[in-house]
Amino acid sequence: MKRLLLAALLLSGTALAQTFPDRPPRILGGFAAGGTSDLINRILAEGVFATLGHRPVVEVRTGANGFIAAAEAARSGADGYTIVQCATGVMTISPELPGANMAIDPARDLIPIANFAHSSQVMVVRQQSPFRTVADVLAAARARPGEVSYASAGIGAVSHLSGARLEQLAQVRMLHVPYRGAALGVLDVLAGRADLIITNLGDAAQQIRAGEMRLLAFADGIGSPAFPDTPQIGATVPGYAVSGWFGYCAGRGTPEAIVGRWAEAIRVAASDPVTLRRFAENGLVARYEAPAEFSRTIAADRVTWREVIQGANIRVE
Repeated sequence: MKRLLLAALLLSGTALAQTFPDRPPRILGGFAAGGTSDLINRILAEGVFATLGHRPVVEVRTGANGFIAAAEAARSGADGYTIVQCATGVMTISPELPGANMAIDPARDLIPIANFAHSSQVMVVRQQSPFRTVADVLAAARARPGEVSYASAGIGAVSHLSGARLEQLAQVRMLHVPYRGAALGVLDVLAGRADLIITNLGDAAQQIRAGEMRLLAFADGIGSPAFPDTPQIGATVPGYAVSGWFGYCAGRGTPEAIVGRWAEAIRVAASDPVTLRRFAENGLVARYEAPAEFSRTIAADRVTWREVIQGANIRVE
């Protein structure tokens, strides 16, 4: 009887996947429109159209470092019609952050579908800034403890932990200024209301090319062919290396067959020439990982950020 029931469930899941979707699904993003997160969602929506037969609707739900969007996806049912860009902060940082107010338990309430993109982390300042090197930033931070400010996409975001990691390894004290998304942080760096930001290259690539922002260094130990002469933060601060990824999750209980349907659509999108061109224009690279591999990436990064959080004694007050 159990075998018959299992077989029936598998057949029904397969049949469901064959007809999925019969209407446009949704892709939720947790950060402000205009940033890298939102851009990647819109590139994905175009990229999966050929496979799914429907162009997903991209919706922005900002706040709580991505948890508002993640919670909505978790509560939207298990039919696969709502997926969310499961932010690094939601999946790997907040679960390790003492005092974090999590609307959901991401390990329990979200199912990893696939990873889609990678973006190098960079330290950038506005063009008029007196800082021309990482050493300049650190010298100012040592001379004026707590005055040199760095923007972030919010408390617990990768950009926050990237700045905290710099403080920890370089033994300096800076001022953290959180925003509701990296795009807003970049704007305030441009306006001179914050001194710098360590964020995804895609968040600042256009401003760098336009000469509005100065790229001081890469943070991921890899760099980019588009900026071959740019140094690494790790060359000045040994041991420093952070990077960012952009993957997608569905709500708990979503049938494996539908998760597989989404994963295949994302795989096709990640290899599409249009996707690759748009990624290159915005400082991004394709990084497809199937559900099992993406799950391992999430688990490994939780360990990394746990070490940073504990080492810097970071908590949400």
